[in-house]
Parts: sequence; structure tokens; C-alpha cells
Amino acid sequence: MVSQTEGAFLTLHEFVKEAKGRLSPGNWDYLVGATETETTMMRNRMALDSVAFRPRVLRDVSSIDLSGRFLGRKITLPVMLAPVGGLENFDPDGGAPAGRAATAYGVPIMVSSVSMPGLQPMAEATQGGLKVFQLYVRGDFDWIADITRQAVDAGYDAFCMTVDTAIYSRRERDIAKRFVKPWRQRATGMHFQAALNWDDVKRWKDRFPRTPLVLKGIATAEDTAIACEHGVEVVYVSNHGGRQLDHGRGALDVLPEVVQAVGSRAKVWIDGGFSRGSDIVKAVAMGAELVGLGRLYCYALAAAGQEGVTRMFELLETEIHEVLGLLGATGFGDLDGSYLHAAPPVVMPHVHSAFPLTNLADPGYR
Repeated sequence: MVSQTEGAFLTLHEFVKEAKGRLSPGNWDYLVGATETETTMMRNRMALDSVAFRPRVLRDVSSIDLSGRFLGRKITLPVMLAPVGGLENFDPDGGAPAGRAATAYGVPIMVSSVSMPGLQPMAEATQGGLKVFQLYVRGDFDWIADITRQAVDAGYDAFCMTVDTAIYSRRERDIAKRFVKPWRQRATGMHFQAALNWDDVKRWKDRFPRTPLVLKGIATAEDTAIACEHGVEVVYVSNHGGRQLDHGRGALDVLPEVVQAVGSRAKVWIDGGFSRGSDIVKAVAMGAELVGLGRLYCYALAAAGQEGVTRMFELLETEIHEVLGLLGATGFGDLDGSYLHAAPPVVMPHVHSAFPLTNLADPGYR
């Protein structure tokens, strides 16, 4: 029997349309926008759209394993809900419905420190599930250590520091419309984020040697090497969805040099424009363990709450199964770079270029 949510959403792009109709103009622009010229955001999609598949045929794909790994543990798909600030602007209960959906589906969520309902309530909402707590630094090292202890005691499986926000960027969609996000009005202590450095990472690793540390916002092989020298367990390739440094590279373009620099010393996660099952397959084939979903699950959350996020996972699973099968792969372990080839994109890059049926000619979707 088809559930009401399943019948309402048969494609991923339908979440975008529904979310657009439900969100205020300010919250919509916050969700789809990026920094200044939005070049980095568009390059995220350009990088993904510039990779073509090289399928193999006449292989038995009657049984396909779609599972991935999260810090050594098996998960349903190699995806994670990435940290997003202000989820309460997309659902009255904030990130809790998304967390419950992820837990029930068997994939992890990374909880943002600037999203409601907060560290402890999110731990309760995701009880029994895999989760990481992500921190924006707003205090000295003792403050960081205290938050870390709270996260460990609450059952989080790893701890994440975002490292690409030393300076808060100019998001001109918001500025031009005089829209100030509520969580930005409450923000204090930004200078502590600006002062964060490798010595702090060393102190953290010395203080919490048994807790896996994720550094989110790595964009070069050089910083990857330093992270590995400090014993960081996860290098998280990210440009904040294009919301921080303008004119940066697309996340998928960064991935190869990071994977090479890591070797076997750490795991590599990535986010940045990932919107389809084919996107996820490309990243894993290039060496990523886990792919973070950001805007995509926010559309689903805004469109239909917890059921929307669950339905998003179902549709992604369908797409991934199709791609792996048509590539001649019985699981992600079969993949490597031989399944990929550089190719010119056929759609101009855009925040919604993965969803051409949303009618990109309509400025309302931009």
C-alpha cells in the first residue's frame, strides 16, 4: 500500500517545489543562496555535472548491496545528514524530525550547534542512532572541552569542528533584502572561531584521545596532511555549500587530492551540492566514505517533516540502486575511478541544476 507521503512525492525535485511554496522568502533565500557571486556554489554542481559514467555490462547485478560505512559501522546508504543551522525555520521542531528519520533509516546525522532543539534534545531524538555533534567555536578551549564532554556523555559517536568559518561571509541575498537570521542575531564570540588553530586541534586530541574528531571544511592536500599528522580521524571536504569563500573550487574537484593525501590515515567525507543518487555514487567511486546531504534534506523537511525526509531516503535509495546496477556494480566496493570519465556538463550549473524539471527559467527557484 502506498503511503500518503510516498504518493505525494515520486521524484526528488518535487520536494523543491513544495518547500518553495511553504517557506517565507527570507528562509528560502537562506536555503538556496550562497556567498556574494555564488560562484563556489555553482562550481559544486559544475564539478558533479562534469563527471560521466563508464558502465560495464553483462555482469550479474540481480543482487546489489547499497550499504556504506560510518567509522567502521555498517549503514543503510553511504550518506549522512550534514549540519545545517536554523533547521527550526524549516520545521517547527527543528532538527528532531530529520534526526528521527535518519535513525530509523539507519544513516547518521551531524547535528549543528546552531540549530534547535540543541545538543541534548537531539541526542534523545536520535537515541540508538549514529550521530556527530558539530561545533562552531564561541569560547575558549575550556568551553570547547566542556561542549565535547556534554556530547560524549549524551552518546554522540564523534565530534566535529567546522574550520572554514574564521570570518563570516557576506551572503548578499540576505543583505540585499535586509534579512537577518534569528540565530545570527544571537551569535556572540565570533572572535574565538577566528582564533582557532592547529594547536587547539592538538590540545583537543590530547584531551579526548578516544573520541573520533572530524574537521569539516578542508579544501587542500596541504591541510589534509596536517590534519592526519594531528591524528584526526575524518577529513571532511566541504566549502559550506558555497556559503563561505567565494570563487572556491567545487567540492568534488577537491576530493581527489584529499583522498591521495590521506592515504589510509583517515576517512574522507564530503558535501557540497550533492542532490542525486548519481552524485553519491561518483563521490564514493572517487574515494569518499560518506556523503553529506544539506539543502536536499532541508527541502524534504520543509515539504513534509519527518515523513518527507524518510521519503527522500527512499528515493535516493532507488536512484543509487539504479546507478549501481547499470554500472555493472553489485555494491560500492566494486567501484573505483575506472567507472568515471571527465565530460562537459550539459546544463549550466546552478543550485538546482540537478533538478531541471523545477523549471530553472523561473527566477523564483534561484
